[in-house]
Amino acid sequence: MSLGYSQVAVVGIGAVGSALVDLLARAGLPVIAVEADEAALTAGRHRVAERSSDGERPGAVRWSASVADVADADLVIEALPERLDLKADVIGKARALCAPSTVFATTTTGLSVTELASRWGALARTVGLHLFPADPLEVVEVITTPLTDGAVREATERFVAGLGLDAVALPDRPGFIGGALTMAYLNSAVTMYEQRYASREDIDAAMTLGCGLPMGPLTRLDAIGLDVAHDSLEALYTRTGDRQYAPAPLLSHYVAAGLFGRKSGRGLYDYSAERGSGAPAARQGAAAARPIRTIGVVGSGTMGAGIAEVCARAGHPTVLVARSEAKAKGALLAVERSLGKAVTRGKLTSADLEATMGRLTGASQLEALDGCDLVIEAVVEELAVKRRLFAALGPLCRPDAVLASSTSSLPIIECATASGRPENVLGMHFFNPAPVMRLVEVVRTALTSDETVATAHTLATALGKQPVGCADRAGFIVNALLFPFLNRAIGMVEGHAVAPEDVDRVMTGGHGHPMGPLRLLDVVGLDVSLQIQRTLHQTFLEPSLAPAHYLEHLVGAGHLGRKTGVGFLNHARG
Repeated sequence: MSLGYSQVAVVGIGAVGSALVDLLARAGLPVIAVEADEAALTAGRHRVAERSSDGERPGAVRWSASVADVADADLVIEALPERLDLKADVIGKARALCAPSTVFATTTTGLSVTELASRWGALARTVGLHLFPADPLEVVEVITTPLTDGAVREATERFVAGLGLDAVALPDRPGFIGGALTMAYLNSAVTMYEQRYASREDIDAAMTLGCGLPMGPLTRLDAIGLDVAHDSLEALYTRTGDRQYAPAPLLSHYVAAGLFGRKSGRGLYDYSAERGSGAPAARQGAAAARPIRTIGVVGSGTMGAGIAEVCARAGHPTVLVARSEAKAKGALLAVERSLGKAVTRGKLTSADLEATMGRLTGASQLEALDGCDLVIEAVVEELAVKRRLFAALGPLCRPDAVLASSTSSLPIIECATASGRPENVLGMHFFNPAPVMRLVEVVRTALTSDETVATAHTLATALGKQPVGCADRAGFIVNALLFPFLNRAIGMVEGHAVAPEDVDRVMTGGHGHPMGPLRLLDVVGLDVSLQIQRTLHQTFLEPSLAPAHYLEHLVGAGHLGRKTGVGFLNHARG
């Protein structure tokens, strides 16, 4: 197999460098792996060995602690720490040793490829190869400067394709696609943890279960290395002035303490001993949960029907209240259809379907809820409507009944105070589709009792869900981290600077996201996404949270995503 480059050197065998050495050797290439000294080289060899248990690397790896050994390489890839002077010094020495035709590549996330090329004195022969050590890795961003020779770009893209990877060609802009989106998201997760808004385990569980990500943000930071992430963020902040890249104080504190993550044995998590299953730690001293038998659900839409199905399937007598008898019957039929599909797929028996429907009752009057132990509202996302509902539920339901809102963005405290019994009110944010998604965000207000919180956690677990706890703040965990990420992705495609398809390719094939950010926005609905983004902006008054103009323009034009056929992508084309 001809890749265009017959001898490749990788300088720096950290997380990215070790992934590159493994990738190149598996492709059958001879690789020169270079580190600063013998101790660093030994650590690098260990990282490469850890990446595989089968040992199948047909290419030969030559290990060296001397940069002079890169002299014969026709492609030199640096994967050094994100410090401009260090990169300039090491690769400057390598360039002096190599042939005039040698091509240089940088894996930088935060620094300018153009500036590095200038410092190396190799403007025409420098490219960026930006990747995160994802598993599996499918996409690499190929970055060119205004002066990169066209033949060098083409050869590098062929090289990437020869490795079995998809090359996404991009200009030299801060963070490119993957770094610009990912580093701000990871930094926000550290800030959320630092503010004690949610536990580290719950933040990670929320993003893996709620968004289908392969790794939670705090675990991912530990895998990248907190020092590496800190340097990348600092470089991006210096280049852009964007406060979302200013390293979170907690991140700076951990780095100063030498707590770099998995490689040092401790970071945001402690790796000195086995962490067990990785499940959230048990809540010590939690209040006793109230017994929950009968559950009420108010709302006949997709979420209301889905939550009712979950409760009834788990064995709870469930009352679904809608605005009319017809809507209540329609919701029950929707549940029956959903159960029927589960039977067809072999996930449920006909007897289970019959038993579940036997536990489900429809009604059109709130009085049907007076015997329920817990009531979950799933009505329209309008605060005034929800407050009227909770004002009615407060005196109607049993004094010890728990009242929960399934809102995804509105303040729970507004519902709680309207009820007249705020100690019994909290949020239980189910994700759509409720029968499938395992996550439930349990949201407590300043007035919610410990017993009410314990009851919600216990019930969510009994329903087969994974509860995560957080305080009552706009966006809770998932939307508070997800939508600024999505909004930043929209900013990239404004003015057609980057194609929506390229953004999605990088985040799915390069970072393991199950769906690209722009396709996800189209699936959620651009009108719904705009509403959530506006709520976040109005709550936190952070300029970076202002909805992207392109999103507002598309919504104004009636292009709402998949439901209208056109959004960021054209869904009419299939």
